[in-house]
Amino acid sequence: MARMSRPYARIGREWKPFPTYTQLKKKLKELIEQSPDNEIFVTRSRRGEWGEWFEYWVLSNGKPKIIKQGWM
Repeated sequence: MARMSRPYARIGREWKPFPTYTQLKKKLKELIEQSPDNEIFVTRSRRGEWGEWFEYWVLSNGKPKIIKQGWM
């Protein structure tokens, strides 16, 4: 995959790009529900930082929640 300049969500084996992190977050619940393992992996860059940030999201009480995050 090319260098990440925008956020990507991995749903199962498929990578889905989003124009902005805000737009990705608006779709989180729907994406998690579509995922075969009820979890999605998000990669993105953070303003003013080097490298790529990752987040694992799941549904907790019907709301998206980060269960793991950090720098790659």
